Amino acid sequence: MENTQFGARLNSFKLGLGQPEIEAAGNLTLALLKRATQAGLTCADLNFPDHFSNLEVKKLKKFLSQNDIKINGLAMRYYTSPKFKLGAFTNPEKAVRQLAIDETKKGIDLAASLNCETMTLWMGQDGLDYSFQADFSKMWDDTITAMQELADHNQNINISIEYKPNEPRAFSLMPDVATTLLALAEINRANTGVTLDFAHVLYADEMPAFAANLINRKSKLLGVHLNDGYGKWDNGLMVGSVHPIQTLELLVELLDCNYNGAIYFDTFPDHSGLDPIEESKENIAITKKLIKIARGLHKSDAVKEARNKQNPILAQQIIRSSLLK
Repeated sequence: MENTQFGARLNSFKLGLGQPEIEAAGNLTLALLKRATQAGLTCADLNFPDHFSNLEVKKLKKFLSQNDIKINGLAMRYYTSPKFKLGAFTNPEKAVRQLAIDETKKGIDLAASLNCETMTLWMGQDGLDYSFQADFSKMWDDTITAMQELADHNQNINISIEYKPNEPRAFSLMPDVATTLLALAEINRANTGVTLDFAHVLYADEMPAFAANLINRKSKLLGVHLNDGYGKWDNGLMVGSVHPIQTLELLVELLDCNYNGAIYFDTFPDHSGLDPIEESKENIAITKKLIKIARGLHKSDAVKEARNKQNPILAQQIIRSSLLK
């Protein structure tokens, strides 16, 4: 994690954004990016097609050349057809599935034109709600085939799956790390991997560092979303506000994995009316502090001893001396 780039959920910066700022920037997306730079962020992920509504790519490129921020990647959002509510790649209608594939290809082409490396797929709409609703084999096969086609569309763009147990569907097709890695093994393409979202991992009743370890063993860790929550819902709270120790352990694991991608703050300050700029600054500050501590623990002999002996008392002593100074 050398020279870590920090990004955040761009839509959170709508809170407090005035019409004069939008008019001065010439576009809502550009105004949001401007606020992101004021929050100390150095990169951003843009949603496709949402963030490109009425936005000329040449204007975006001009903005990027004049401001200290880059586009890290794009993330697909399947809203162009109301039929996507019943699924994108898992939709029972072939025409709707093809529409999802075609839309994603457009997003991949746009990512390439912006010199991005990653297209993130959060397939929240792909799943089921009721027993006897789903032909599991067909839904799975349709999804694997679709993702193979997308990975083959441009092998220079990574396709990253961001898993989540549910929401909006009651059960997601890829709800956890194991299922996602099983899918990636079947997709069998070099330019695929996983985006790990801390709150989603908690929501899936997983240990974040263990999930990252498994991803690194069997696939590629292409993105990391830091946030926090209580494990019952995708709370999107500030980094380290509930699980600072698990966050620290994840950062140590990221050092083990030689992760050099961006850290993206997928938090929701707008849910409770927080100032998104100040919230972002705090996320950056706590993450930098935890990364510094993680570097000290990464090669620590005491940490190695605690792990080798599976000694929780020694582990607690290390945590206490590292965090509680």
